[in-house]
Amino acid sequence: MNMLKKTLLTLLLGGIAITGWYAPASAQHGANETQDDPQLKIYRATPAKVNDLVHTRLDVRFDYAKRYLYGKAWITLKPHFYPTDSLTLDAKGMDIKQVAIVQNGRNKPLKYQYDGWELQVQLDKTYQDNESYIVYIDYTAKPDELKVKGSAAINDAKGLYFINPDGKDPKKPIQIWTQGETEASSAWFPTIDKNNQKTTQEISMTVDKKYVTLSNGKLVNQKNNADGTRTDTWKMDLPHAPYLFMMAVGDFAIVKDKWRNMEVNYYVEHAYAPYAKSIFGNTPEMLTFYSKILGYDYAWPKYSQIVVRDYVSGAMENTSATLHGDFLQKTNRELLDDNKQGESVIAHELFHQWFGDLVTCESWSNLTLNESFADYSEYLWFEHKYGKDMADEHNYRSMNSYMRFIQYAGDRDLVRFHYHDKEDMFDAVSYQKGGRILNMLRNYVGDDAFFQSLNLYLKNNAFKAAEAHHLRLAFEEVTGKDMNWFFNQWYFGQGYPQLDINYVYDDAAKTVSVVLQQQQKTGKIFQLPMAIDIYAGGKKERHQVMMTSETDTFTFAYSTKPDFVNVDADKVLLAKKTDHRDLNTYIFQFSHAPQYLDRREAIEACLKQQNTNEEARKVVAAALKDKFHGLRILTLNGLNLDNAAVKEATVKTVADLAKNDENALVRAAALKQIGDLKDPQYAALLESATKDSSYAAAGAALAALSDIDMDKAYHLAKQMEASAKGALSAGISDVYAKKGDSADVAFFAKAFEEASGGQSKFDAAIRYLNVLGNVDNTAAVIKGMDQVKAMADQFKNNMVNNYLVNIMQPLAQKKQQKAATSTGAAKEELNKQSEYILKVIQGLKEAASSGGEE
Repeated sequence: MNMLKKTLLTLLLGGIAITGWYAPASAQHGANETQDDPQLKIYRATPAKVNDLVHTRLDVRFDYAKRYLYGKAWITLKPHFYPTDSLTLDAKGMDIKQVAIVQNGRNKPLKYQYDGWELQVQLDKTYQDNESYIVYIDYTAKPDELKVKGSAAINDAKGLYFINPDGKDPKKPIQIWTQGETEASSAWFPTIDKNNQKTTQEISMTVDKKYVTLSNGKLVNQKNNADGTRTDTWKMDLPHAPYLFMMAVGDFAIVKDKWRNMEVNYYVEHAYAPYAKSIFGNTPEMLTFYSKILGYDYAWPKYSQIVVRDYVSGAMENTSATLHGDFLQKTNRELLDDNKQGESVIAHELFHQWFGDLVTCESWSNLTLNESFADYSEYLWFEHKYGKDMADEHNYRSMNSYMRFIQYAGDRDLVRFHYHDKEDMFDAVSYQKGGRILNMLRNYVGDDAFFQSLNLYLKNNAFKAAEAHHLRLAFEEVTGKDMNWFFNQWYFGQGYPQLDINYVYDDAAKTVSVVLQQQQKTGKIFQLPMAIDIYAGGKKERHQVMMTSETDTFTFAYSTKPDFVNVDADKVLLAKKTDHRDLNTYIFQFSHAPQYLDRREAIEACLKQQNTNEEARKVVAAALKDKFHGLRILTLNGLNLDNAAVKEATVKTVADLAKNDENALVRAAALKQIGDLKDPQYAALLESATKDSSYAAAGAALAALSDIDMDKAYHLAKQMEASAKGALSAGISDVYAKKGDSADVAFFAKAFEEASGGQSKFDAAIRYLNVLGNVDNTAAVIKGMDQVKAMADQFKNNMVNNYLVNIMQPLAQKKQQKAATSTGAAKEELNKQSEYILKVIQGLKEAASSGGEE
């Protein structure tokens, strides 16, 4: 499961959006969790296995008008070990019409009890563990009548979703799709809805002939029916967990690809078919890369990816059939500004096919075995495809996402057996922190041992469920090292070290001592292996050390006094570091230390002194030409062109980057800096850049041009608005907001309506709200507030609701203040607007106080 919602939460916490989705999404209960919470006192044991699922066969059809699924299920089971004469199935909110045992092709009715959640069946006899039996169930699933809640990561849990089923929304396709994680598959078929169960499956879907279907496994049969429908049968012959079952139905274009002659297909809306291979085209290379590094080939019979509307999460790794939210659908022009974040989602979900689908966490307490690996796979892919700098930037942002999350929601163990709700496991600890822990583990044991250990773990546990100790034992078997200290510290504990770093030089003895002190307030002392590099006399000497105490001192001899001592030289520690050294070491570090974080640390230190220190300015000027675009952007964003010395040293380079840099986001950042000068000599540059192929660059240029020549910018905005998306839409919004013409509110409404889910929708909502504060048309204000409220209802995220409340309250006050100085009909209309905004605010507050739900 990829956590697109974490972008929203990260934004609210003052961070940056990632995959990258994804700060973490789950903070629903975090800040409120205390040891007094009775839910936290419950030990979340791995579900007991009385009966084992063996095979699940479903025959389903859909009632679009009622939003029902009419289903028939044949479930093959056997006792796990002990003899049993009963069966308990999860079946949420269904009408149960018949329950029977299948014997000799006939259905023999069975006695059962059903409370709307669990179906308790009295079997026809006591079965032994070597006997299998088939239970038949005729049922109706009614997901829209089911009262369940999800989490911030997965914001709904009704299992089966009818999108625009009556076709009333002309801008939205008619679709059906499912979402099983965590335990929502049992909202559309009876099963033992636990992740330590594994079953093969066969699903027959009867649909209108005009629709395409997708499910797990292979399409083994298509049958045209006399009533204009078609029955598609999908079969999965390899066992997997019930939460990974999926169905999708709709009018999709299927763009075909392949890997080693295996079917690899991309299901998208027809308008995006020309761009499908631009979006998903690296999937075959990913399959090769992951299969090779793991030493374990992709296990399933096909790999399909499908994009759907109104998805309740970022993406979901259903076995052999990943489902993505529509944020992934982008044109080639939009992809220029994506910074490969959509690709990180694709990589994340694909890696789940090994970690989560092939080997499944046996309980949600062990979710790290699914999500930490998928999170880290993003790093692995970026490192392979785009270089270590790209991967290390991703790593850095993910680590900061985790640290921001715990400031808001508190920390918790990576493997945790006490939690308020299973949905709370889907947080920045399971995702981003877990990924960083894997990065440290890889560095500690070395690449060969790391990937051999993963191979052994996969082989030992394929098509089974596992817990964290299985992973530890695999690493111990491969490396011959005891790994309890690492797992106890990082997997079965919480927190991170806060290191204070000092240096003592003894010129007489020709030694340098590195004094490391752990200052975390928890009292927990971490065992920290790390590299320390000594740069002296034009050479680098590496020392491997192990910190084991609250304060440790490591002393190194030198013949020439070091220019720089680099602690944690591989830059892998999940830690906060306070490094006491002078600017000269950072200036040296920028040119001589190779890692992304080495250069980033140096750039940040020099940006702080760019106004007053010439050597720092030289580093800043050089950083504008860094080989990695992310560091060029960092430098541009921190540049102070208001300072004459800085401007003289850098402005020509900035202008050149604005025109010529190969990376769209660098051009956009440079154009913003040029625009902030408000210098008419750059008007031609900015006007030309409004034609940039990148929406981000064109939008930045347009917004900047409006500060120099509003009439020109407004004219250009009008020309471009019809085809504007993403950051260009934001740039046009900026121009229209400055112009202040209420007639332009229609653009904001359209931009909001057309924005895809997730971050872009949220950003469009903020721009829309800001302009509504300047609009005196009551109908337009009410429409806009309703649209934004509908978005919030779909997100079901209490932090989003609270943020929107903070935006809306000043709008209501502004309307009230304006009404106080108005008369007659104008006064009455402004009061109506204020009252309606306050009504929406109250609804958002009520939803937030109930955990993000209505």
